[in-house]
Amino acid sequence: MWKEDSGSYWCEAQTMASKVLRSRRSQINVHRVPVADVSLETQPPGGQVMEGDRLVLICSVAMGTGDITFLWYKGAIGLNLQTKTQRSLTAEYEIPTARESDAEQYYCVAENGYGPRPSGLVSITVRIPVSRPILMLRAPRAQAVVGDVLKLHCEALRGSHPILYWFYHEDVVLGSSSAPSGGGASFNLSLTAEHSGNYSCEANNGLGAQRSEEVTLNFTVPPGARSNHLTSRVIEGLLGTLGPATVALLFCYGLKRKIGRHSTRDPLRSLPSPVPQEFPYLNSPTPGQLQPIYENVNVVSGHEVYSLVYYNQPEQESAAAETLRTHMEDQVSLDIYSRLRKANITDVDYEDAM
Repeated sequence: MWKEDSGSYWCEAQTMASKVLRSRRSQINVHRVPVADVSLETQPPGGQVMEGDRLVLICSVAMGTGDITFLWYKGAIGLNLQTKTQRSLTAEYEIPTARESDAEQYYCVAENGYGPRPSGLVSITVRIPVSRPILMLRAPRAQAVVGDVLKLHCEALRGSHPILYWFYHEDVVLGSSSAPSGGGASFNLSLTAEHSGNYSCEANNGLGAQRSEEVTLNFTVPPGARSNHLTSRVIEGLLGTLGPATVALLFCYGLKRKIGRHSTRDPLRSLPSPVPQEFPYLNSPTPGQLQPIYENVNVVSGHEVYSLVYYNQPEQESAAAETLRTHMEDQVSLDIYSRLRKANITDVDYEDAM
């Protein structure tokens, strides 16, 4: 029954003789049930909607009879959005395309003649994907140089926060920075000789990532920095290629010094000086010419023989003395080479040679 069903009711009866009998009138009053437990729900649930999607605000009552008037309000000031009157416990208000301006608090009111009953507040969040970010490079001077601190600032003008920003140099990640409250983020980079090239950044708030346009940075590299960088690269390459040979040369150099220190107590390494001989013809070498000296040394037991070559700067001598010394060294070298090839050295102290 509805409120309109209130009134006076009676009944009639007709006899076989066509006599009509009426009952006494009874007054029936139909009272409406006041609305109660008004609530506001959203579709999609949770009050979060993507920009451009459909948003529905559903106002409902747990009880209430008769025609119920539903009203929807937006914001703290209570801007009335729509009013509907219907015999139903629920009613809907639809926003076909949600926009950023629709992010607000909402509530509804229901009444059926017994006074309005408001719902609680519901917050609506409109999630906005990030726009394409803008990358700005800031250097301490007009023409950046090696050693300057370059500031990279990336900002997406639209997008729900928090926003995470990634910074790239030639598509290689430099680092990241977040903007919890929206806006942009910055990243500092100390410039080296390798930092010329293209820079870009990326913004992502979980609704899709957007990449900025590339920004090209060309800066001055001092000649010293470039040569030092090139030299270090060359040295690295040589060490990688000639590493074993370099170690062998250093080993031989250290071995020679060890042999020289222990020659006085090791008879196998101390060879007698040859007796000077006289020659009928003396040919003086050019003054200041470096004279090579060769030594063959067996460093461990076995048949391996290593050759050491080093140079001594001759002092100013007379032509005859210089020629005599050169010939003597040649003889000594031949003698050393012959003896070491024939000798089978077994008692050399390996640790001492090292």
